[in-house]
Amino acid sequence: MRNAFADEMTSLAKTVPRLVLLSGDIGNKLFDRFKEVDAARFYNCGVAEANMMGVAAGMALCGLRPFVYTITPFTTTRCFEQIRVDVCYHHVPVVIVGTGSGLSYAELGPTHHSLEDMAILRTLPGMRVFAPCDVTELRLTLRAVLEDDSPAYIRIGKKGEPAIHAVPPPFRIGEAIVVRKGSDVALLCAGNMMSETLDAADKLAEKGISAEVVSFHTVKPLDSNYLQDAASRFRLLVTVEEHSRIGGFGSAVGEWCVANNKLVPKLSFGTDDAFMHEVGSQQYARNKFGLTSGKIADRVHAALSRT
Repeated sequence: MRNAFADEMTSLAKTVPRLVLLSGDIGNKLFDRFKEVDAARFYNCGVAEANMMGVAAGMALCGLRPFVYTITPFTTTRCFEQIRVDVCYHHVPVVIVGTGSGLSYAELGPTHHSLEDMAILRTLPGMRVFAPCDVTELRLTLRAVLEDDSPAYIRIGKKGEPAIHAVPPPFRIGEAIVVRKGSDVALLCAGNMMSETLDAADKLAEKGISAEVVSFHTVKPLDSNYLQDAASRFRLLVTVEEHSRIGGFGSAVGEWCVANNKLVPKLSFGTDDAFMHEVGSQQYARNKFGLTSGKIADRVHAALSRT
């Protein structure tokens, strides 16, 4: 997804002269084509992410459209105060992009895991939070946020996430995309867990369970219309994310259910309230936290058996 990000930024820079790109000392080769368009619009801000966020806010206040890019924990948790005070308090259209989100950097340990980013950023007034599931949704998200004047956060992977959409679907901020229709259970996915979610739907189909698979590329604002419909149609709502179960997409859906008095049964798949002190691959980490298609399908089947 990071390659698609660089490519889309290059294309957009050709037609949007106000677009500027700030990097936290990564991706310098990745953005060579962007610099060919206009090297003066690429800023390597070094390992000074809090300062970089302030610079981006200042640029936005001057009428530019800054995109801030670096590894997810360093563009979110490390500079949360600057996002809150410099970006959101002034409600300036800074777009924050976190690469290697979730457990993409599982091999590098908890310093590089980003399992709290959606939770903290969706608390900020005016902040929009996005978790595209593939490169197509990422490109559509980047185009959409350029047409919007709100602060935005986009979390992306870096592990060659598979393409989900054969053709670009209709895309609007805050409107979920139904990837596969179903009738028994709704599997609601935010971000890079979509391939596991689709595999889980296949495994459920083998057990005679029809699962609807939905991409919630926008975590804030949530698609209230879809949730209203899903709460009336399905026996079970299931949220899937490579993020803590506390405060993330699953929590957002749960909050919506409570606020709208929807008592439909719900399951949340995410990471535990614990740091992963072992070192292993992303797949190892997913297996540890029950984020594999087999474990998702088994728990959903068991839950449906009780409803």
